[in-house]
Amino acid sequence: MNIGDLSALLTAFFWSITSLAFSYGVTKIGSMQVNINRLLFASVFLFFIIIFSGIPYCLSFMQIIYLIISGIIGLVLGDTFLFKSYENIGPRLSMLLMAATPAISTLLAFLFLGEGLKFWAVAGILVTACGLGLVLYQRAETPAVKYKINRAGIIYGLLAALGQALGLIFAKFAFQLGDISGFTAAFIRIFFSALILLPIGLATKKYFNPIKVFSQDKKALLSVLTGTIFGPVLGITFSLIAIQNTKVGIAATLMATSPIMMLPMVRYFFKERLTWQAILGAFIAVGGVAILFL
Repeated sequence: MNIGDLSALLTAFFWSITSLAFSYGVTKIGSMQVNINRLLFASVFLFFIIIFSGIPYCLSFMQIIYLIISGIIGLVLGDTFLFKSYENIGPRLSMLLMAATPAISTLLAFLFLGEGLKFWAVAGILVTACGLGLVLYQRAETPAVKYKINRAGIIYGLLAALGQALGLIFAKFAFQLGDISGFTAAFIRIFFSALILLPIGLATKKYFNPIKVFSQDKKALLSVLTGTIFGPVLGITFSLIAIQNTKVGIAATLMATSPIMMLPMVRYFFKERLTWQAILGAFIAVGGVAILFL
């Protein structure tokens, strides 16, 4: 296992933690408030990491442009949809839908880049779809379950997967133009995404003074800080290190194992009832992702 593969697995673990933290935050203070605050916090954290660690930050103009586009698609649009999915169907199902990212990446490459689909690619997409369908088709829910499967949450989750797939592709373009530190690339994506999202949040009156918001809810502050450290700071950085050192498809496949890692977490923290259908569907979906890149 090379550094790219290991970084991708660490990313999956980090995203499992951050999804739980942010899903709590969005139910308390809203998706826009969480999204903007975590980008602002992450920008500060990454800035000091780069400065005090002496990490190089010289990039070409086109590298910066590609990373900004990657951030807009993946963080401004993709993660906004992901947070809305958290609100509707919870962290486990949302992250399971994110397992469709590698399949979506393959389809986009086929449609827009002319890359042919081999037998195993088609088989992997179909198996992934079956796994997702098995989980999403669940109908028996007890009243104690906090999150319910609904159409809006599913659509938001799939749009989030699409955003992540496109974001990874544009980030890969930047790495192909020259060597970049994962921390520097993450800072550019996050900082410019915050600059774009902040005025939108203020204009739509969905973002409020964070000092006032967090002073009224300390647990929300803790959840956003925890999610920021494991998500934008560590998760995004290691995901970029992963695609820098291995193929995008392989990295996306390994990062898509988050739903399996999350099963014991949601059972313990959210007391979510895990049926055999949910567990089997999660393993089938991730198995399909693995087949996709045989």
